[in-house]
Amino acid sequence: MLEQMGKQAREASVVLGTAGIEEKNAVLKEAAKFLVNNQEYILAENAKDVENAKNNGMTEALIDRLALNSDRIEGMAEGLMQVAELDDPIGAVEHMNKTPNGMLIGKKVVPLGVVGIIYESRPNVTADAFALCFKTGNACLLRGGSDAINSNLAITNVIQSALESCHMPKYSIQLLTDTSRETATKMMQLNEYLDVLIPRGGAGLIQSVVKNSTVPVIETGTGNCHVYVDEFAQKDMAVDIIINAKTQRLGTCNTCESLVLHKNIVESHGPAIVNALLEKGVEVRGDEAVCALNENVIPAQEEDWGTEYLDAIISIKTVDTFEEAVAHINHYNTGHSEAIITDSYQNAQAFLDQIDAAAVYVNASTRFTDGFEFGFGAEIGISTQKIHARGPMGLWALTTTKFIIYGNGQIRK
Repeated sequence: MLEQMGKQAREASVVLGTAGIEEKNAVLKEAAKFLVNNQEYILAENAKDVENAKNNGMTEALIDRLALNSDRIEGMAEGLMQVAELDDPIGAVEHMNKTPNGMLIGKKVVPLGVVGIIYESRPNVTADAFALCFKTGNACLLRGGSDAINSNLAITNVIQSALESCHMPKYSIQLLTDTSRETATKMMQLNEYLDVLIPRGGAGLIQSVVKNSTVPVIETGTGNCHVYVDEFAQKDMAVDIIINAKTQRLGTCNTCESLVLHKNIVESHGPAIVNALLEKGVEVRGDEAVCALNENVIPAQEEDWGTEYLDAIISIKTVDTFEEAVAHINHYNTGHSEAIITDSYQNAQAFLDQIDAAAVYVNASTRFTDGFEFGFGAEIGISTQKIHARGPMGLWALTTTKFIIYGNGQIRK
């Protein structure tokens, strides 16, 4: 079954690789309409997944990642429309050089081929993955989690219907309905058909793919994201950014999980920050200086500094110097998104230079690390590695290049 799906995806990718920009954009726009027009079907299937999640004791934050509503379906459709409006990277020639013997050698942007994605919980990934893969001429083979199987299958069915209505290969997108670990492992070793594999989910899933895959992997990391409140930070700005970064949506990888406070602002800024978090229902775990600010703060343990909670919990660490803050963040972060709040130009620039992460912010929430927010229309994932792609992965991350050479009879001597 899996090999048959791989073969169908490979055949579809041949067609997609030569499809024109107008043809691809028309399909994306049609798929967006199909999602909106079939939202009752999608929401009914999603309701089954949400009910199962509640019965299985899933946390509210993770249920929020799983749940769909009309606005979120509209958002998925808007993502497809935005991708349709983006320039198509396929076919672009990056440069063309003339050699001494008269040949012209250039680099042309081409699709990867067949992209495999293994992901958890979030049904919107199904639509995002299709949009970016299709725009770049790639077929996609998807394996979502068992907790979202009904939602993912409904979205896939709707998109396949849109493809067929536009006379494009139905198998440009396929979803594995067998969500067992055994099938996932087989997918990780489908070298004959998959050109790349992208995991999206928790640390356990990502490490399993990295460890077991024989297909090249683009690693999307977990998000132990920090906000550092510098000694030159504005208090109101700090509170606003921290509350947004932590509570705007708890279950995402760009949510702030850890705060770092300079000792000089602990007494002036700390109470307002801690109180605002507690009022939002966030459990605060802090070191001794933070515990002294409020009796409701829980003493932090060593493991708290490196934990991605994906829940209404945050850790707060105090530091004596800017350099200590940078060292602490670089030690415990996951290479995702880090922010500084400061009015110091010097410290802002030093933070940008010294922090090792895919996205580094000055005076803004980490919640902006997202393909949609970055203007990519959608994202295939957020890479925390440094090769082939880093940060939110849009269209260019799903391409590669090939050399094209023009001659007029040259032979090598």
